[in-house]
Amino acid sequence: MKQTFPAFKSSKEAFACLLLLLFASTTIAQQRYTVSGYVRDAQTGENLIGAAVFDVKSGQGTTTNSYGFYSLSFTAADSVAIVASYVGYARQSLKLRLTEDLQYTYSLQANMTSLETVEVVAAKEEKIEETTRMSTISVPIEQLKAVPALLGEVDVIKTLQLLPGVQSGTEGASGLYVRGGGPDQNLILMDGAPVYNATHLFGFFSVFNADALNHIELVKGGFPARYGGRLSSVLDISMKEGNMNEFHGEGAIGLIASKLTLEGPLKKDTASFIISARRTYADALARPFMKKDQGVVGYFFHDFNAKLNYRISSKDRLYLSGYTGLDKFHSRYENTYVYDNISNYNKDKASLDWGNNMLSLRWNRVLNNRLFLNTTATYSRYQFDINIQTESTSRNLTEVMRESSSELLYLSNIRDYSIKTDFDYLPNPNHYVRFGTQAIQHQFRPGAIQVTDEGNGDEINDIKEGSKTAAVEASVYVEDDVRLSDKLKVNIGARLNSFFVNGASYLSFEPRIAARYLLNDRLALKASYAKTSQFIHLLTNSGIGLPTDLWVPATDLVRPQRAAQYAFGAAQTLFDGQYEVSVEGYYKTMNGIIEYKEGSDFTTTISNNWENKVTAGKGWAYGAEFFVQKKVGNTSGWVGYTLSWANRQFAELNYGEKFPYRYDRRHDISLVLFHQLPRNWNFSATWVYGTGNAVTLAESRYIVGQNETLDHYSSRNNYRMRAYHRMDLGFSKRKPKSWGEVVNTISLYNAYSRQNPFYMYYGRGKGSEKSTYRQVALFPIIPSFSKSFKF
Repeated sequence: MKQTFPAFKSSKEAFACLLLLLFASTTIAQQRYTVSGYVRDAQTGENLIGAAVFDVKSGQGTTTNSYGFYSLSFTAADSVAIVASYVGYARQSLKLRLTEDLQYTYSLQANMTSLETVEVVAAKEEKIEETTRMSTISVPIEQLKAVPALLGEVDVIKTLQLLPGVQSGTEGASGLYVRGGGPDQNLILMDGAPVYNATHLFGFFSVFNADALNHIELVKGGFPARYGGRLSSVLDISMKEGNMNEFHGEGAIGLIASKLTLEGPLKKDTASFIISARRTYADALARPFMKKDQGVVGYFFHDFNAKLNYRISSKDRLYLSGYTGLDKFHSRYENTYVYDNISNYNKDKASLDWGNNMLSLRWNRVLNNRLFLNTTATYSRYQFDINIQTESTSRNLTEVMRESSSELLYLSNIRDYSIKTDFDYLPNPNHYVRFGTQAIQHQFRPGAIQVTDEGNGDEINDIKEGSKTAAVEASVYVEDDVRLSDKLKVNIGARLNSFFVNGASYLSFEPRIAARYLLNDRLALKASYAKTSQFIHLLTNSGIGLPTDLWVPATDLVRPQRAAQYAFGAAQTLFDGQYEVSVEGYYKTMNGIIEYKEGSDFTTTISNNWENKVTAGKGWAYGAEFFVQKKVGNTSGWVGYTLSWANRQFAELNYGEKFPYRYDRRHDISLVLFHQLPRNWNFSATWVYGTGNAVTLAESRYIVGQNETLDHYSSRNNYRMRAYHRMDLGFSKRKPKSWGEVVNTISLYNAYSRQNPFYMYYGRGKGSEKSTYRQVALFPIIPSFSKSFKF
């Protein structure tokens, strides 16, 4: 038994500690009367996640869970005034004298419509200084849609990149680099199913269609025990459930893609559906301009979301949701020429396909007015295929002199089956207990290759099957969000993980704790500690999430990744809750992170020996984050600043010396502004600034022989690109129609056309210019237009 964290001598001790924590959390005095139910959108019937439910008289309160469920208990029969509120909705109050348990569903009326207001009306909710959790941010969907977009494509991940502690990696990319971590260290969930590659267009767009989403939450640290399996962040995304009352639709037509979403009741107040589809048409637009003798290059992506929602009874509900997405790049080149009376014909074809398929089935039940059960079964698969074909023929006037053809087919995928059961137990307003268990069956295939070569009667057919590795991951967790006094509130929990692969096994016990202490009614100090482990790795040649990145498991030779993160800070609301201010410092250590050895890449990992092509090391990340957000009024937005350091160290790289991570960024600033103008006009703007990425450049070059050169590198990532900064602007006008509304949006990406570096290369100078390293900029100013509609 390989024990990842040696704090316990055996798994029995770890389980005993976990059960003791559960017992201590749940053996609390029983309350006499309980009010429970749901908080929903009055128009659509959608459950509202994270809505505040509180008693005005006693001040006791809670928030709805991921399915809109709440529960509040009171010690004796008394008069209560229980209010439900949610950002962007009118508050609703229930006043009565409690004499028995009561079930009540709140139906809140939205008080803002589409892009007519990004304004958020003030309402009492769980304030930033009241919640125990730190390093957690929820982004309203309407605000997300209002952020200026590249080529008119609203992008969830690009909006998250504007938050402190989150970096984009490279220009235009939709990757997430959170607090010094890599893209594989983010647990991305959509309706509970993991997303292994969240990008389209080689990393420039994400797979998430904002029109189909209901709730987005990013957790950067202080992870609750219910989340596990990754080191750096959790991105938890919930799809819309579908309108229970009326049929509606919305869509958009942009420069490179269009999308359409339809939703409505299958049976009013009982069953609903939502479907959403998006496709690019850049390939269709470019096709008429391509000549056959110049070759043909094409690319498109599409994705499709669907969800069914069925209320079996007042206590039971069933959800079925799915996603499929595909990127397809292909090229074809044909060439015919005559040389020395020999006619030569060449044909080259190449294709690269990658995509995700996910399915999630969830059943939740109110077991009683204080205990909520949710069971989720998921399927997730990510695959990419590479196919390269060549044909060549040479003939004279009478016969074929030479004829050959070859084909290379490369396949790689990861597939998961998972079952998870979660319980929410709310015995009284001072305790919110969550506990549950999960089992995942992984299958990894880092690569399988088939090479066929035929020529002049000879045939070679070489098949190298990559190793198909099966693994099982299992976990159990418990956590309690407990109020110890009026000033002190603590979220304490633990997670026990196990991983079994090819006869090897790993066990990790992960304590989690977060606390807040109120200095006064509006200012709180916060701190958290979380130990995490990760049993899968991503082998990557680049930092931008190309589809040639390979997912592989921990094995007996390659150990799991593990991390410990400490965070501390302060949070406060100002001006009657209009502004939220937070300051956080963090320190994170990582072990077991892997990189390719020098000279290795994904083409060398096809056979079973990929473990010999990598080296393991450790990393450190630390820094401070400052965040101010305004949620109320005609003008809203946020300002974020991050000061950070991120380093890596591998025994077999950089002479064993510590070096800066490629995305080590000392300073990162983001400003986001939304403003409502008269006559249904809206304005939005973002400005970002970041220290340049670290790159490895040769310090000297030697001439060896007549045409050979030898580069000398002193260390890894020894040079900084110049600083990155960019401004994006957006203007939109809403036009009400008899059947709905139309919104026309004009946006400018990189409004002042900053030549930001994408990569660097060594190039010869022109004329008298010396040869030197030169930078390549990717995007100048890019205007775009999109037309969206609702009905």
